Amino acid sequence: MRFFFRCHVIYLCLVSISVPLHAQVGTTAPATATKRSRRSPEQQAANRVMNEQDPAIPAPKIGNVDGTIDAAFARQHEAFRARGKEGPVDLLFLGDSITAYWATRGKDVWAERYPPEKYHPANFGIGGDKTQHVLWRIANGELDDIHPKVVVLMIGTNNNSKPAEDIARGTTACVTAIRGKLPDAKILLLAIFPRGELPSDPLRTKIANVNPILSKLDDGRHVFYLDFGSKFLAADGTLPKTVMPDFLHPSAEGYRIWADAIQPKLEELFTR
Repeated sequence: MRFFFRCHVIYLCLVSISVPLHAQVGTTAPATATKRSRRSPEQQAANRVMNEQDPAIPAPKIGNVDGTIDAAFARQHEAFRARGKEGPVDLLFLGDSITAYWATRGKDVWAERYPPEKYHPANFGIGGDKTQHVLWRIANGELDDIHPKVVVLMIGTNNNSKPAEDIARGTTACVTAIRGKLPDAKILLLAIFPRGELPSDPLRTKIANVNPILSKLDDGRHVFYLDFGSKFLAADGTLPKTVMPDFLHPSAEGYRIWADAIQPKLEELFTR
């Protein structure tokens, strides 16, 4: 089944419907999510369209400029909906490929730190997702059948073509949407991780402007902000390949740094 939309009616047509797809996929993240050279011309054109989407308005990831929803995105969305129906989810990780790679590079740390008998964890990360795509997933039922105690959210790095204020606005919309669907859950909102090898990387500067805005969402009751980006960096501010081989996605070591950094707060939130 194929789906189409026109850009000027994304919000009206797609926020209120649930896409009736039934194909399921695993949680393994795409191995080349950030390598633009491997994208087809159609995918590159679609990405240019998605770069124009408002980060705070729900929109699906598209595979073609004609508005066809990306097939892998749709399958993963339906797989996550199916996971929600399978059984309890007490700990939910929600985001893009950085979250999705827990299933590959971070799988051993995940198995060690988040045992099913304690956390009933679920990974709802999709490679390449922007804030508007997470908003669309939420609006189309991804959180409807789960009741997690804690949602770990990290999203926004793929919106890097937008100004810092717009990226923060998109992430804020995600927090609001999660609160609307899961009012009893605690949201552990993570600062966007540093990216790029050098401190002078322009994306580092942009991220440094986004995160202080996100920090203001911490209300001490429902939303808790945590910034541990410095733990990934060397003393001179560079980002080591041992921690992020492509200067974006953590290695196994990087996922261990992540797990260590959030564990105290995670334990606190689980006992509230």
